[in-house]
Amino acid sequence: MFASICRRRLPFRIHQIPGGGTNPLHSISGTIPPAHNSYSSSAVDDVPNSEPCPDIVSYLISCGLSPAAAIGTATTHHRVRIRSTDKADAVRDLLRHYGFSDAHIARTVRSAPILLAVDPERILRPKLDFFVSLGFEPRKFASAPFVLGRSLDKHLVPCIQFLRDIIGSDDDLCTALARSTRTLMVDLDKYMRPAVEALRRAGLAEAAISKLLVIQLGVLALSPDRISKAFEDLKEIGMCIEDSRFLYCLGAMCVAKRETWMRKLALYRSFGLSEGEVLNAFKTQPTILFLAEESIKMKVRFFLEELKLGIHGVMAQPVILAYSLEKCILPRCAVLSVLMREGKIQRDIKLLPALLGTSKRFSTRYVLRHADDVPDVLKAYEGLLSHF
Repeated sequence: MFASICRRRLPFRIHQIPGGGTNPLHSISGTIPPAHNSYSSSAVDDVPNSEPCPDIVSYLISCGLSPAAAIGTATTHHRVRIRSTDKADAVRDLLRHYGFSDAHIARTVRSAPILLAVDPERILRPKLDFFVSLGFEPRKFASAPFVLGRSLDKHLVPCIQFLRDIIGSDDDLCTALARSTRTLMVDLDKYMRPAVEALRRAGLAEAAISKLLVIQLGVLALSPDRISKAFEDLKEIGMCIEDSRFLYCLGAMCVAKRETWMRKLALYRSFGLSEGEVLNAFKTQPTILFLAEESIKMKVRFFLEELKLGIHGVMAQPVILAYSLEKCILPRCAVLSVLMREGKIQRDIKLLPALLGTSKRFSTRYVLRHADDVPDVLKAYEGLLSHF
């Protein structure tokens, strides 16, 4: 069984930016933008057609994007034209100074190439310094670089003060921001304040609201009606506010579209599970709602067809579905296979309990304990053994 499993391992035109003193990003909307957002700015030329500028493509490639990604970005953001490579280089240097790796810069530039056209010292550095003062790592903005286009004094500082008053500590605030950085694009008065008031009206205590925002800050991007509906849906499936799992389920239910919920419910039931079993699994591990459908199918097939586990047993421990197949489950299976071969563990070991747990727990129990007398166990855990 395990043998078959492991075999599957599995030239630039430089222009000067005219003077002016306005933030070229001031026109970015206060709500969370779509994945591909078009920016308007006095610092960029308005290119009337969608043909990507060769100079832009060339510079984006120098930022670490692949040729295909550079063309795609230049085409999607066709209004953007870099007028000064010196300024663009200064932006990249500043980002590196604040901890951005080359990969972070490539991701940032791909999402928001407009940042290459801004004044790094006047526009970017004050914002980066502000977040550093909170203990937040600026490189995490690579996942939502358009946040850096919001006004520091008019938007970011008021939002952070509002969040700090509710969440409490800067450590928890930074944790919340790291999990949902793009929420900082949300308008304070139109979204954040009404969302918090909706949570209060629904019966959440202040401490619970604080914890919820650390778990899922994205709740603040929702309308009060959407939040109220999430409370109603949880009540319908038997979840009460007093349940220790409630906030985690609420965070998941709030940010998942209803169509997503119904589609995932149908998918899990297609494996032969009852609705009750799926709901119990969701209450235990709400993140099963966010797993990609193909990932779910692949893991379930693996557990059922390769490990010969029962679907009911798997769903009784739904956290296993959140584990990466390639990075976690397969290496652990390889380790167990080696130990079975060497007679260090019984072949009838209960696989699911053995596969569960933190990396530290698994490593201590099955890898480090046998590393001296079974050297292959380390190779297996590191994915260096393709078959046995």
